[in-house]
Amino acid sequence: MADPDGALAHPPMRAERVSRARPSIGAEPFQAVLLAAQAGARWANSELWNEYAPAVAAFLRARGSREPDDLTSEVFLAVFDRLGAFRGGEADFRAFVFTIAYRRLTDELRRRRRRGEHEEWQQELDSRRAPSAEDEALGRLGDRSARELIDALVPDQRDVMVLRILGDLTVDQVAVVLGKRPGAVKALQRRALESMRKKIATGRTPARAFGDGRE
Repeated sequence: MADPDGALAHPPMRAERVSRARPSIGAEPFQAVLLAAQAGARWANSELWNEYAPAVAAFLRARGSREPDDLTSEVFLAVFDRLGAFRGGEADFRAFVFTIAYRRLTDELRRRRRRGEHEEWQQELDSRRAPSAEDEALGRLGDRSARELIDALVPDQRDVMVLRILGDLTVDQVAVVLGKRPGAVKALQRRALESMRKKIATGRTPARAFGDGRE
């Protein structure tokens, strides 16, 4: 497994702290960046890292990774290693990245299962470039409430919600990552939102922020 042109060879650069001031990769520029990365261009590898690593690190932290930064680096080493065989657009690539992240996380949690260790989501360390309506809704609940809402969900529901909120994945993308049918993902999301709704007495709920329109 290699690190193309040293894209990860910058120890001080923590995934969740990468500056997000620049615009994100758009649908058309993505193909150019991807082709350049597949050809081994360092700047393109860095673009992919900067674009997706913060969300991956946030997801891994939220789902209990003990060393989310190290695991994020492992995820992208695997991503770069398999980059030449990847085919698809930006949505496919996001699902591809998070599928690898989910599998690596599953491996880590399986190794640690007997110890019963768990690392909660620290919202203040989640520096994704732009909060969505879902992020803002959860943010208004406060750190403790947001953690309690997500941690109280059963594992399958928690995976769906964290991938939707922190990964910013669509229902179809989450289905690819988790190896489930889109209908099953929608059902898990619906049950998760209902559970979260019951714990919120007043104000805008995450359910109202989500709806079923962003798929």
